[in-house]
Amino acid sequence: MGGRVILSDFLRALRQLPDPAFRRVLLLGLALTLALLVAIYALFLGAIQMLTPDTIEIPLVGPVGGLDTLLSLGSLLFMIGLSIFLMVPVASVFTGFFLEDVAAAVEARHYPHLPAAPRVSLYESIKDSVNFFAVLIVVNVVALVLAIFAGPLVPVVFWAVNGFLLGREYFTLAAMRRLGRPGAKALRARHPVQIWIAGILMAVPLSIPLVNLFIPLLGAATFTHLFHRLNAKAPR
Repeated sequence: MGGRVILSDFLRALRQLPDPAFRRVLLLGLALTLALLVAIYALFLGAIQMLTPDTIEIPLVGPVGGLDTLLSLGSLLFMIGLSIFLMVPVASVFTGFFLEDVAAAVEARHYPHLPAAPRVSLYESIKDSVNFFAVLIVVNVVALVLAIFAGPLVPVVFWAVNGFLLGREYFTLAAMRRLGRPGAKALRARHPVQIWIAGILMAVPLSIPLVNLFIPLLGAATFTHLFHRLNAKAPR
């Protein structure tokens, strides 16, 4: 039942994609996402070229060059695969910068009776994004180590861990706009399962190349709907 209701929140978010406010955020988000991925790859490629010697000596063959070029080509394929994991922390950065605009667009269309929410300061947005980014990196490094022993359950471990973290972060940021941080934590504590399910439904498509470019925007909108639905049921 909970999953079906959360899916309806996602479909409402999906239907709002033609909204001009959504298109603006989507284009900005795509630019930010691609810029971050390119920057990470550039650093990775620079490290390879700096650490790889021009030639290596192979017994009975002699000096062989071009190793840096070979590793650079291989690194491109490696980064394409690694981007599946990188999209989760990239999505967290997206949330901190654009959730306010997405939530405002959702509320203007679906909850017009609400007064305008006070804007979260840029400092608070950046601080929350950086803190959550650090947590995601640490947890995913641990998850990658555990994945060695998980065998075919690697995707399940990835989705479960990141679903928990993404659900926690996205819901907290969406709820903070209306309830403040203490109120957001209290509401989150009353609905941990629904929020986790919503996070998993976001983590799964984040592992699909190209599709994952749209998920941060749709996730921010979905969790805005989820917050208003759960908050409407909260005791006053």
